[in-house]
Amino acid sequence: MAGKIKILLIDDEQEFTRFVKLNLENTGEFEVLATEDPLTGIDLARQYHPDLILLDIFMPKMDGTEVAENLLADNSTNDIPIVFLTALVKQDELRKESTIAGRHYIAKPITTGDLISQIKGILGK
Repeated sequence: MAGKIKILLIDDEQEFTRFVKLNLENTGEFEVLATEDPLTGIDLARQYHPDLILLDIFMPKMDGTEVAENLLADNSTNDIPIVFLTALVKQDELRKESTIAGRHYIAKPITTGDLISQIKGILGK
């Protein structure tokens, strides 16, 4: 799948991950690897080295900030952009440049078009 934007989605909501994966891949522009398990997500980031990681903040076992800390502490993954996903903020409450601890975040729910626009904007594509 050369030339496609590689996304790793780590989110414990199975329906959300399935929806995002299907809709992004249906555009033909993305290759998406998804997991509901944060520890598996860390391993996949190391093996897969995606262009961008979409990371839920609140998950069992390990929250998104802990996952991000692990990825940032690892030389093999610390250069991968991480975008937090959150249901705590509504889409209409977002500012143009929304960040948590210097990281971009996206409010759930989000339309596929808006998600693609945000991803491309963050990656400069």
